[in-house]
Amino acid sequence: MFESLQLQELPRKQKAILRPATPTRPALRLIEENGVRAVVKDFSMNRFLFRHLAGRFLVWRESRAYRQVAGLEGVPMLYRVINGLAIVVEYIPGISLSDLERPSDLPEHFFQACADLLSRIHARGVAHCDLKREPNILVGSDGRPYFVDWAAAILHRECRFFPSNRIYARFLQDDQLAIIKHKCKHLPAEVSREERRRLEYRSGPEKAVRVIRDGLRRLLKRVA
Repeated sequence: MFESLQLQELPRKQKAILRPATPTRPALRLIEENGVRAVVKDFSMNRFLFRHLAGRFLVWRESRAYRQVAGLEGVPMLYRVINGLAIVVEYIPGISLSDLERPSDLPEHFFQACADLLSRIHARGVAHCDLKREPNILVGSDGRPYFVDWAAAILHRECRFFPSNRIYARFLQDDQLAIIKHKCKHLPAEVSREERRRLEYRSGPEKAVRVIRDGLRRLLKRVA
């Protein structure tokens, strides 16, 4: 699907602009071809240096993360990369956690399904690293959770040696804590005592690792 799609065709096939391009962020387009919809993160609209330095690097990183978790139910399908400047992924019909009006709109056991999906992702050697943002967790029209926007993802093979392996372990833990935090907000009555303890506990070494981790995350998110 979308095998022959070219950058110059995007305006014609565009159904909506989900986010316009800014000097340091790509455009997000909703496109349609033969009745199939996809989301395109498009750096081709950015300025030359950002487009070819940050843009190509981030498209490469995000597409690599998608390939690592390919085939997992709950992760959009990667359709293709266009000229190293745009990434085309499956459009997931549904609503993000940030757009929910009532907790009752959540399917039963939704956050347990999120935790199960996260376990499968971590088993593939990937930390999402941006699940704290509610727009990155979708409640699909089928009632299942979907994790989107993999621009900040970190792969285990990048962090095999000390001290990066400690930072990667913290990223995995942060993914898990992000799910618990959303559960606290939307379904606080279902949060266990152990989950609340995990949210509140911070050791000295953990705090040091968090400082390094937060710097890496801010750098990736700023340009994603």
